[in-house]
Amino acid sequence: MDKRASTAQLRTRLLSGGTSVGSWMQIPHPSIAEILGQDGYDWIAFDMEHGSFGVAQLPDLCRAVELGGTLPLVRLAQGHPKDCKQALDAGAGGVIVPNVASARQLMEVRDACRWPPAGVRGVGFSRANLFGKLFDTYREQAQAPFLVAMIEGRDALENLPEILCVEGLDAILIGPYDLSASMKLTAQFDSPEFLGAIGKIRVQAEQANVACGVHVVTPSPVILKQRLAEGFRFVAYGTDALFLMHGSQRS
Repeated sequence: MDKRASTAQLRTRLLSGGTSVGSWMQIPHPSIAEILGQDGYDWIAFDMEHGSFGVAQLPDLCRAVELGGTLPLVRLAQGHPKDCKQALDAGAGGVIVPNVASARQLMEVRDACRWPPAGVRGVGFSRANLFGKLFDTYREQAQAPFLVAMIEGRDALENLPEILCVEGLDAILIGPYDLSASMKLTAQFDSPEFLGAIGKIRVQAEQANVACGVHVVTPSPVILKQRLAEGFRFVAYGTDALFLMHGSQRS
């Protein structure tokens, strides 16, 4: 898979006002990754914050997703430079940064994801460049991996205009559970205050021409269409565990 071309294509679509739908994995098995990678999503995110993934599993998971021409992304556990380097060296095409609270924090993670001269990430042979065989090709890709900031707290709401102006930011993704918890409204997704915050985030992102996304956690084609109609342009749909759970129920 040419991740450089896939990333460029996705960026162009989002910058021109288009939409992107991906999915989410928390169960670290390459067979699940291979199945989801063949299901027509633009990207699959491996959740290293709440999933049970280990770094050693990432190369096989990335390979499995790539078989379907799908871009592998990693939702980092935090945003430490080590997290960034290990995820990208394993073959991820980009990262989803949890709980971004300020522009400065996001810029530090961005730089930790990029090879010099664009950033400060360590340069070396890895699975991402086929252990040196594709070094020159990967050099360009490593200047700007796909970058998504998760908006999950009150600080992010206050600092959102500055966050949206960070160079290299491709999309934002609202984390509904953490955001509602930070507002002392845990999982109260129908609360007027929560809905007002979501609406404000989406409007500010639209004004900055940054794709705004949300996680449709429980799989529902109806809700997915509704979110896209509302103007959310970078949507995570379901999780592997919930697909299994809903499909396996007897009644």
